[in-house]
Amino acid sequence: MTTFEREPGRLFIGGQWREAADGARSEVVDPSRGVVVTTVAEAGAADVDAAVRAAREAFDSGQWSGLSGRERGRILHRVAQLIRENADDIAELESLDVGKPVTLAHAVDVTNAANDYEYYASLAYTLDGAQRDTPMNAHAYTKRGPLGVVAAITPFNFPLILAGSKIAPALATGNTVVHKPADETPLSALYMAGLLQKAGVPDGVVNVVTGAGPVAGEALLRHPGVDKIAFTGSTAIGRHAASIAGENLKPVTMELGGNAAHIVFEDADLEKAVGAIIKGFVFNTGQFCMGGPRLLVARSVYSTLLGILAEAVPGVPVGDPRQPETVVGPMAAEKHLRKVEEYVEIARKEGARIVCGGERLDLDGGYYYKPTVIADLANDSRVVQEEIFGPVLTVQPFDSEDEAVALANSTRYGLASGVQTRNLARAHRVAGRLQAGIVWINDWAMLDPAVPFGGVKDSGFGREYGPEALASYTKVKSVVVSLD
Repeated sequence: MTTFEREPGRLFIGGQWREAADGARSEVVDPSRGVVVTTVAEAGAADVDAAVRAAREAFDSGQWSGLSGRERGRILHRVAQLIRENADDIAELESLDVGKPVTLAHAVDVTNAANDYEYYASLAYTLDGAQRDTPMNAHAYTKRGPLGVVAAITPFNFPLILAGSKIAPALATGNTVVHKPADETPLSALYMAGLLQKAGVPDGVVNVVTGAGPVAGEALLRHPGVDKIAFTGSTAIGRHAASIAGENLKPVTMELGGNAAHIVFEDADLEKAVGAIIKGFVFNTGQFCMGGPRLLVARSVYSTLLGILAEAVPGVPVGDPRQPETVVGPMAAEKHLRKVEEYVEIARKEGARIVCGGERLDLDGGYYYKPTVIADLANDSRVVQEEIFGPVLTVQPFDSEDEAVALANSTRYGLASGVQTRNLARAHRVAGRLQAGIVWINDWAMLDPAVPFGGVKDSGFGREYGPEALASYTKVKSVVVSLD
């Protein structure tokens, strides 16, 4: 391991590293060992105010918003290049902070973060308005411009990717940013602040305030100098954030919780399906809002598939995230581990069958839980209906396509879903009926910056990724010139 991740972290405001105004600090824990590896400055309301003021000054000065899209794009391309050049360090840092395997962090988190900046760098070149034909004797056209100061609030599970999915389009469109990462996982946000500065992003354009959600996050949500809120996190906190945005008439995007259904029809290729099923619920130790923790299986293949899972799941390598063979690392924090344990205990009390797993893994004092498959639960069980956010899969049978769709749509969430079938017509038909922002056919977690994602129902609103994301970071102005 490199040593930079153990250096105490400071706030990044106006291009300068600084301590919190009151000197407060918080601990950062390595979840694979349960030990403190460093501390970071814990921002208070005064620090958040300083960060928003720096972002406002940078925006109003035009040093970023006044650049052409092509000039901004060149700098964002440089960010992508620097991420790739420092991939090993960033992957190790993300692994240390979150507990995810280094190989996963390298292949998924670092790669996607670089792709995010590269993709939006390219879109920055083409950001423009449109001429509109009207019956008026006038020349009418639209212009797109930045909103101003964006508050980007991100969760603990994918710190690097989810920061990039907000910061990259915000910068591409000329906005400035104040980023508040999750208090458990702040390290990659601080590292990226330095990298963005090195790439040529002007001082004050991106600011990072680490600290507790109820203090720093709340101050950022309520700050009158913020023009837009981009939030990813739990549905409960998302409701609170959206209510504050509503009170102040600020635009907001919300990417919230999920509890996706993965439907396996009788004609599915079970050998291929099993790989997607396992990936869907153990990826990132199940700490994935677009994970697939609910498996719906055609009754004719239900017993067969359960038997395959009973043999395959215990063989998934769980352990030290620094070992290249590890697929499943620890939970990101002890409180998340306890939550998983509580849900599995609820399942036991409800008479469920634990097909495999169902207990902690005692390893190096870390927060490990064995990948768990649970059968024989009613659809109204809390374990089926609520978001567990851990490596737990519930399995339910169905007897018809209509029943499968009804079960899939029966929770309050609608972020992602999946279908396993060889019938192309069925795949399209069912995908159209599922209440979800993204539907995967015959695989899981296929993501790219060009493909938008986001939720319906309690999974939020607005879209990240794709050109669709740019709309939420810009405002449209119409200009109508009389030709009389």
